[in-house]
Amino acid sequence: MLRDVLIQKGLSNREAEVAELVSKGLSNKEVANQLFVTEKTVKFHLTNIYKKMNVKSRAQLIVWCLPHLGFVENEATQAPQPAMAASAATINTIPVGNTTVANVTPIRSDVGSNMGSNNGGNGDVGAFGI
Repeated sequence: MLRDVLIQKGLSNREAEVAELVSKGLSNKEVANQLFVTEKTVKFHLTNIYKKMNVKSRAQLIVWCLPHLGFVENEATQAPQPAMAASAATINTIPVGNTTVANVTPIRSDVGSNMGSNNGGNGDVGAFGI
């Protein structure tokens, strides 16, 4: 899927292959070993990929490719999570991109709350009480 999108963007088959492997987190050396080429060849392909994709770095290339890799699941395709018992910790949800991340409330309710109050600790320095 990603390779097809990259080819449509103007990359050669080999450049699309390199971009896909880089996007999966492989180093230049690992890409070279997997494709049976030298690291210099991989760097040459990356230079061409950056120009064609109008990106300036490996990180930008990876960010561009992420939605096409299949790592990101849509909420509609995720399996429903079982309901937690009433006595379980409170769960807040935080939207992150197309996904919702659960944020469990800490067990210690005094951490991070009542900042500056006289509760025996130094409330104005954060949760570590330094």
